[in-house]
Amino acid sequence: MQLPDFLQEKYTGLKPAIQKRLAEFATVPEEDYFYELCFCVCTPQSKARSAYAVEQKLRASDFQNKPYDPTPLLRDPEHYIRFHNQKAARLLYAREFFPVIKEKLDSEETPEEKRLWLADNFKGFGMKESAHYLRNIGYRNLGILDRHILKHLVSCRVFDEVPKIGSRKAYMETEKKYLEFANNVKIPVDELDLLFWSYEAGEILK
Repeated sequence: MQLPDFLQEKYTGLKPAIQKRLAEFATVPEEDYFYELCFCVCTPQSKARSAYAVEQKLRASDFQNKPYDPTPLLRDPEHYIRFHNQKAARLLYAREFFPVIKEKLDSEETPEEKRLWLADNFKGFGMKESAHYLRNIGYRNLGILDRHILKHLVSCRVFDEVPKIGSRKAYMETEKKYLEFANNVKIPVDELDLLFWSYEAGEILK
């Protein structure tokens, strides 16, 4: 198993930018943790750039502290978020539930334990979304197994076909092989994630 030449070439060129982005995640101030959560609520089945635009407008509106219905914002064609009614409800729920999440983040539990807790306790988040959120606030070595990552793991011959990860057990078995591959090619899994994502999106966002 190894990176295909086209990905190795891209990694060589993007490595400094990827590492810089990961360093930025590691220094996200705690007052931004809530809005990073909002971003991850909006991203499933929507464009990351649209979710980022929504996150910025929620910040500008002081959504965490002021009464605000996010539904029209998510419905705006300029940065449309799919399932906007459902996700608006989840954003409102996130605002109410965030103090509990922050208490868990402040605990001494491992990143893996915090991910499992989020997947079990925060409505709308599974293993992938929980890992994505934790990565965006500085946690490392958690596999964010979205369809783009899985597709590239097939191109890297980690899997013969895109694996099905409908259960937690399947997710963790797939993640284990992903982590083993990262170790074999001597590229941290977090760097591989941004490499694969940037190949699809044409930019390094989050």
